[in-house]
Amino acid sequence: MIYMGDGKRTLNLTDITTALDMALVALKAADTDMAYRVCGTGAALLQGVPLPVGDIDILLASREDVDTFAAALSSFPCLYTASWLPESSQYFTRFDVNGVDLELSTVERQVDSDAMECVGSGPWQHYVLITCGSHHVPVVRLELRLVSELLRDRADRYGPLLDYMGTHGFDSDLLQRAMNAHRIPAHRQRLVQDRLERPSLGTPSPA
Repeated sequence: MIYMGDGKRTLNLTDITTALDMALVALKAADTDMAYRVCGTGAALLQGVPLPVGDIDILLASREDVDTFAAALSSFPCLYTASWLPESSQYFTRFDVNGVDLELSTVERQVDSDAMECVGSGPWQHYVLITCGSHHVPVVRLELRLVSELLRDRADRYGPLLDYMGTHGFDSDLLQRAMNAHRIPAHRQRLVQDRLERPSLGTPSPA
């Protein structure tokens, strides 16, 4: 069994898809529906990027949505009661779904950009649908996830993302807007350009 540096078990694709399917079945059973997005490394793994994943991050638009989703998950162990986290501007809760930490939260910061992973309009506009069991799950696009990792300077995370996008294509305009919005340093932007400047790449794929 593989563990991440903080002691968490590293989740595989089956772990992620099974937990998401179970959570969404519970949500449907509660006869409720809402907009949500899967963010974080889980979103990248669902799209085929081999990254270490410790939990599932689900972004919701309002605190009411967090509470409603949490109520639907009431049959699962709650690991962190829904609370406001001022240091990260999040309303946040965590559940154990089939042995997987599933985290629900808002991120309540105002931004002008449409190219950030968890704030503003970015995650709601730029996503792809991935099949998980009987559900089509909206996950944020890799361009937005890549820039989150560039911002944190986590080469072990942005390296595999660059490798995948260099092979499968990417939206160059969205990526550039995201790097500008996060003020990614010029030397790191050049690294991205060097890794991705190959023939036939850079063609936008549908959102």
